[in-house]
Amino acid sequence: MAAALSQPQSHRRAPRINLPAALKLSIVRMRPRDMVHNPVMFVVYVFMIFTAVVTLVPGWFPDISTHQFSRSYFFAITVILFLTVWFSTLSEAIAEAQGKAQAESLRKIQTGTRARKLNPDGSQTWVGAQTLRKGDVVWVQSGELVPLDGDVFEGAAEIDESMMTGESAAVTRESGGDKTSVLGGSQVLQGKILVRISSDPGLSFLDRMIRLVEGTRREKSPNELALTLLLSAFTASLLVVLLTFQYMVNSSAIVLDLGTLIALLVCLMPTTIGGLLPAIGIAAVNRVSYANVIAKSGRAVESAGDLDVLILDKTGTITTGNRIAIEFIPAVGVDKAALAYAGAVASAFDETPEGRSILRLAVRRGVAREGFRPTVRRVVPFSQDRRASGVVLVDGREVLKGAVGSMTEYAGGIPPEVERAARDAAATGITPLAISEDKKIIGVVLLKDVVKPGIPDRLRELRLMGIRTIMCTGDNQITARAIAKEAGVDEYVADAKPESKLALIEREKAAGHLVAMTGDGTNDAPALARADVGLAMNSGTSAAKEAGNMVDLDSDPTKIIEVVSLGKQLLITRGGVTTFSVTNDVAKYFALLPAIFVGVVGVSELNILGLHNASLAVLSTLFFNAIIIPLMVPVALRGAPFRPRTAVELLRNNIIVYGLGGFLSAFVGIWLCYHGLEIAAASPFIAPALHALVHLMGS
Repeated sequence: MAAALSQPQSHRRAPRINLPAALKLSIVRMRPRDMVHNPVMFVVYVFMIFTAVVTLVPGWFPDISTHQFSRSYFFAITVILFLTVWFSTLSEAIAEAQGKAQAESLRKIQTGTRARKLNPDGSQTWVGAQTLRKGDVVWVQSGELVPLDGDVFEGAAEIDESMMTGESAAVTRESGGDKTSVLGGSQVLQGKILVRISSDPGLSFLDRMIRLVEGTRREKSPNELALTLLLSAFTASLLVVLLTFQYMVNSSAIVLDLGTLIALLVCLMPTTIGGLLPAIGIAAVNRVSYANVIAKSGRAVESAGDLDVLILDKTGTITTGNRIAIEFIPAVGVDKAALAYAGAVASAFDETPEGRSILRLAVRRGVAREGFRPTVRRVVPFSQDRRASGVVLVDGREVLKGAVGSMTEYAGGIPPEVERAARDAAATGITPLAISEDKKIIGVVLLKDVVKPGIPDRLRELRLMGIRTIMCTGDNQITARAIAKEAGVDEYVADAKPESKLALIEREKAAGHLVAMTGDGTNDAPALARADVGLAMNSGTSAAKEAGNMVDLDSDPTKIIEVVSLGKQLLITRGGVTTFSVTNDVAKYFALLPAIFVGVVGVSELNILGLHNASLAVLSTLFFNAIIIPLMVPVALRGAPFRPRTAVELLRNNIIVYGLGGFLSAFVGIWLCYHGLEIAAASPFIAPALHALVHLMGS
């Protein structure tokens, strides 16, 4: 069960990437106006242009080096710098191509459909969906498509949303509740509904999703901006260090070429994380979209990874939402079979899941199925005032079931043994319903609120990650305490009202916590807007979806746990690649400098890789610095493997896997590249061809 949280399962399969389009986009993204947004790679880009100019027209730079100029050496540096820049744009282009492929699959949902618009005078006019505006009213009936996002305010219908959610089961949308929202592009299977359009063309949730996954309006998150600023500062400091280093070298007898200095700077810059940082952010949004969640911004995804408080509804999130009847407890002198029959009669016209459950339990206790529909004078419907329901039979007998408190007041008392049984049941989280016949309570039926399978394990993993869970429920203190204990939540709020969630969020945020919650009703909108991550249900009202910064197309309240996992995965991926990049650069320093200063006392002894040709050492290190970017692209796109752990365990894993891995891989990679270049330089085919190409460029 732990794997369900540890490795989030996507509901929508990732579409195929258009590789030729990605390659084309990667070249286009090498324009200066695009490169300047990535400061680290922009520095590499500038040096690439500089070395290219030096290679082509060395006469413009008569004092370019302190020893004999080598055009082939500068040409090789230029080619490798080009590969470094191109690999960085390619990683971002692949991530964007992945998003564009996802956007194309979403666009297929949008159709140039027509709608039956209701005019102010009551007449109807067929119009194109793109001519509709927010506030317009349309009729949609069986077989027709909903033109744009809206709310049902009259009628009810079975609707197919499979083109959006991937779920083949139809959903019910009806007026007068919290299940009123309909998606543009969904199809009405049965029924007829009057829909008030809630968005203008181009501004629907689907349109927002398309723009976000395409990356056309991707804003950097605060953490990404901070990391970009840090990398820029680090690069600037390296420039200062290298300028100082050049001055020190010129003051000594050591001869160091400017091309070597440029290569040294590029190798020590954090180019790996600099090249992959945009791709990591784009891929994270794509992974959320595959889980059928519309994130309105990348910031919302990142906030999910920083959360430390999660507010959960009880019904539908922690519990199944449908209570199950488990036992009849009769009063003294009442036969259990008679009580079961009375419960079946009182539930004969109750179409709620609880009513159906009482009927099933009565059958298991020996009540014949034909006894469910007795001849009645009238049905007594449930009401908030009465908090009871049942029937009045033709012979005048009244059989009701309802809340113990209300039924006790209605009947004028309750047998002590029944009251004691009801109190004991409530203490364990079980809901008792009193059953009366002719204003006399004859027993209770016990209903159990079932905790969803796997929820305790999921909540335990959240606690392991340092996330505190709070259950918010309208149940009484006793029932809430029992469910909270069974599910394993850290805290609970009982007797909660709609405004209780907002007050709870305000309290937690005032204490400095980052808070997430789910909701679907209009009364949830203020809390969804105030939460750092507000996950609105697609089946809910437009007000709730507008207020939240995420919308779950599957309308599954437990999806918030998966969203938290995806947010954590984003942060771990970014942190892991950053750690890998830093330790990789440290290893390059120890591999490159001793090779450059071969023969210098106190430095050459550190040349543990045995790189005795300085030029080949520089080129091999620079080449490894370039190819490590595409090798890390799969990690950026898929995300680092994530399992819930404590902060200490995550840090230790990060250091061992990415820190040590980055350090050792650099030594191995540079050694392989060095000896590969040695073989190529000695080849009777490759070396002459390279010299001929350089000579051709010079001519």
